[in-house]
Amino acid sequence: MRCLLSLVIVSAASLMRSVLAAKYEQYILAPSSRSLHPVSVYDVNGTVTGAESLTGNQLGSAVFEDASAVTFDYEKGIGGVVSLIIGDVSDTDQYIGITFSESSLWISANFSDATHDAGNDEALWFNPSGPGVYTVPRERERGNFKYLTLVHNTTGRLEVTQVTTHFTSMPHYAEDQLRNYTGYFHCNDELINRIWYAGAYTNQICTIDPHYGNALIFLGIVNSTQTITGSLPWYSNFTITNGSSALVDGAKRDRLVWAGDMAIAVPAIVVSTNDLISVRNSLDSLFALQNTTTGQLPYAGRGFFPIYSATYHLYTLIGVADYYLYSADLEYLNSMWERWKFAMNFSLGFIDESGMMNVTSSADWLRFGMGGHNIEANSILYYTINQGLLLAGVMNDSSVISSWQAYAAGIKASANRLLWNSTAGMYRDNETTTLMPQDGNCWAVVANITESPEQNRAISANLIERWTPYGAPAPEAQRAVSPFISGFELQAHIRASNVSAALDLMRLQWGFMLDDPRMTNSTFMEGYQDTGELHYAPFTNDPRISYAHGWATGPTSTLTFYVAGIQLLSAGGQTWRVSPALGDLTSADAGFETSLGVFSATTTVDGHGGISIHFSAPAGTMGGVSVPYPACSGQMTLREVNGKCEDVVVDVVAQENVSGRIEIEGLVGGDWDVQFSCS
Repeated sequence: MRCLLSLVIVSAASLMRSVLAAKYEQYILAPSSRSLHPVSVYDVNGTVTGAESLTGNQLGSAVFEDASAVTFDYEKGIGGVVSLIIGDVSDTDQYIGITFSESSLWISANFSDATHDAGNDEALWFNPSGPGVYTVPRERERGNFKYLTLVHNTTGRLEVTQVTTHFTSMPHYAEDQLRNYTGYFHCNDELINRIWYAGAYTNQICTIDPHYGNALIFLGIVNSTQTITGSLPWYSNFTITNGSSALVDGAKRDRLVWAGDMAIAVPAIVVSTNDLISVRNSLDSLFALQNTTTGQLPYAGRGFFPIYSATYHLYTLIGVADYYLYSADLEYLNSMWERWKFAMNFSLGFIDESGMMNVTSSADWLRFGMGGHNIEANSILYYTINQGLLLAGVMNDSSVISSWQAYAAGIKASANRLLWNSTAGMYRDNETTTLMPQDGNCWAVVANITESPEQNRAISANLIERWTPYGAPAPEAQRAVSPFISGFELQAHIRASNVSAALDLMRLQWGFMLDDPRMTNSTFMEGYQDTGELHYAPFTNDPRISYAHGWATGPTSTLTFYVAGIQLLSAGGQTWRVSPALGDLTSADAGFETSLGVFSATTTVDGHGGISIHFSAPAGTMGGVSVPYPACSGQMTLREVNGKCEDVVVDVVAQENVSGRIEIEGLVGGDWDVQFSCS
């Protein structure tokens, strides 16, 4: 049996749940129980005897005398509802308070870190009348914190015998399923491995019960049903979507649906937990706010200002295309198609005589200077149109194809004519500025706005020149480091055939976020300055920064799709490609699951030009394998493990200056081995 359709050499310009989780379970940060307890004592102030006895899940006895406080460290970011078991109290006038902080920078006995830009969040106080269990109201749950401080502010004595946090993330998962990932990743670099799993965990922390979204009282948008006390109250009691779970922007703050974040978070979810129900609930909540007259989609979901953003409108459309690619849910696509086209036509209406979209709203990812013929927005529009053309093919809808193709061609031609600066080797933000933005240049490569591999390589090289010891700055955001936009930069380097640069940026930027002692050492944050200062330029209140933000999880999908090289080409992986690109790594082992089954690939390279790949795809699917062109002569053999197909043998002759890849197409789903060693 042949089992093979074609073999080509292309240039560089072309470019089971428990079983899976068990392979590298030691890296998974999700808890095995929803009942969590402090791990260690971080600090004690005043007189607290027995503070250490409250670490672990056994009853202890910590006695607070007079003004005193103890800060506990959970040693990773967690989130949920806190309960205290109170023992003896000296009298009925005793008070015990709780404050929270994601970072060690904002530990305080007076307040929690912030959920708004106007100040810090108030402490939560109990006045125990006697022994018993005292639980924080559900509307005051804290979505992410590493440090919890207990504060005693009165004369007298009070005993605490246990501190428990009920972990509320991933509410639709049973307690024993929190660690049951459907995907995995492992390579020969331990930091890279930890980054992959921290990204997966960050998205779990940002998956919440939709009945407990931000109330945003301080903005005057949504009033709480609870009695407001204190000058700066915070509540998480606003319903943001239907269903039992929702993917939100940040765990502590912005517990709302934002489509831009989903462009990074959703692919990372697919390769780790495959929690598509939360993705669908969140997408549905955005389309529920679509303007029925114009087709406009919201900047953010329920609970936020009714603002228009040219880019986030498009990110919502990308979200539907991504959901269909990963789920193969044709029924859902069919139900959304007319509304999708309506929204697309709204965006196309902003294309003017230049051939590009004229952006009239400043709203984006909190970058500055958005407007006009912006390269980022037009690149995203170009990408979305091409996603729409793929969906139109699935829907057998020929009515939009010719016009959408013409719009896409016009955007590409105009962007290169008006915005490409060949001297600088980058795109300008628009015709009226010399700013060369990170977001627009990364998106131009990702969207294929560029017209040549040389442009891609120039952009990659010039982005690298900007790096500081703390990551990739965004000059369009006052040199803030945006893990969101840097997630697209990872993809841009790989598309420019610079895999090692993408890995270096992961180690530099995500390694800093993972290992710096001011971080949660488990989740990835919203942004900071290129000096390493934990200040995010768009905000004036540093404690407001979110240390668990789904838009910062770009490495997780990048490593699986582009480094391990498992790529879905059509819905659910009905067609696929295995195209490993290891850069400076010597091994990569990855896998994930869709509704069609498990996809996996294990690649190792040696120092002599040899490569070994073992990959698997579900029965009934079709795909191909793409191997970097070796630098030496030898014989490459492709073998179907079960012997159902004939071996494929490729004679490789070493040539100078040969780049590109050897591609073998038309393989049936199954288990395959590729072996090559220099002769």
